[in-house]
Amino acid sequence: MQRYVLTIYQPDGEPPGPEILEPIVRDLGALEEEMKAAGAWLFSGGLRPPAEAAVLRPRGGEVFTMDGPYTEGKEHIGGFTVIQAPGRDAALAWGRRLAAASTLPIEVREFWG
Repeated sequence: MQRYVLTIYQPDGEPPGPEILEPIVRDLGALEEEMKAAGAWLFSGGLRPPAEAAVLRPRGGEVFTMDGPYTEGKEHIGGFTVIQAPGRDAALAWGRRLAAASTLPIEVREFWG
């Protein structure tokens, strides 16, 4: 079994109100339980807002710390799920389900090594 990370891309700005967010959270919880029952789920979690991030950049033999996200953009990584799957097609199938449940773009990428 290969391991994959399903990365959730979230738009910058305030999260939607409870009328939108509550059904999404419910659907994500149900999907996570299904992944666990199928033996696919390994780990998942949400991330704090990008404004709370720090980026460490090596430059000239030193490492500098900068506050905020790595790049400026209109979206950021909001969370991720790590799964195991027998191959890319199975991982993409879980990714499609996660995209449908979260209503957000999902990147599916296999772990290397």
